[in-house]
Amino acid sequence: MNACGVDVVLPCLDEAAALPGVLAGLPQGYRAIVVDNGSTDGSPEIAAALGAKVVDEPRRGYGAAVHAGLEAATADVVCIADADGSLDLAELPRLVAAVAGGAELAVGRRVPVSRKAWPWHARAGNAVLSLLLRSRGLPVRDVAPLRAVRRRELLELDIVDRAFGYPLELLVKAQRAGWVVREFDVTYRERARGTKSKVSGSVRGTLRAVRDFGRVLAR
Repeated sequence: MNACGVDVVLPCLDEAAALPGVLAGLPQGYRAIVVDNGSTDGSPEIAAALGAKVVDEPRRGYGAAVHAGLEAATADVVCIADADGSLDLAELPRLVAAVAGGAELAVGRRVPVSRKAWPWHARAGNAVLSLLLRSRGLPVRDVAPLRAVRRRELLELDIVDRAFGYPLELLVKAQRAGWVVREFDVTYRERARGTKSKVSGSVRGTLRAVRDFGRVLAR
């Protein structure tokens, strides 16, 4: 890890209510890069006021926001996390240590603290996708929203999906590239009050994500 520490890319769409807690939870030496993806609730202004680097990505899509954050990052090791308050970012050093120890990719497996934290439709879709990944030889049990990886190597994977399929394409291409992938249990809570999930918050959102995942698997 270089002197820049670790950059944490946080795709953001209307997460104003969550950002103060999320940014306060970053470990020392971890720099937040909040990628605003069209928020109308003042999210970028709040992030900037709290000391985060803010990047504007007008092209809508989770993958588009992640890619913009990677391009803006300068650290050797980067983390990618949701900005909704559902994850405990104090757990990031464990993933970063795995990358420093030789893994190309470290990911979190969500362990919900309550049933409300992970709706049944989202959990069911994730279980099917995880089974498909394991059948391809990748030992993961979650298409995780928390990741640590070396920035240059991730960019070299050439992930093209700019929507919800980005996390799945990352895992598929990591397996094809022969990457060592390590998975760790991470706490998964209900997202911050005042925010709404673009995926698991509704059956419609989950179906849209499954559509994007299906496109990735069909390539």
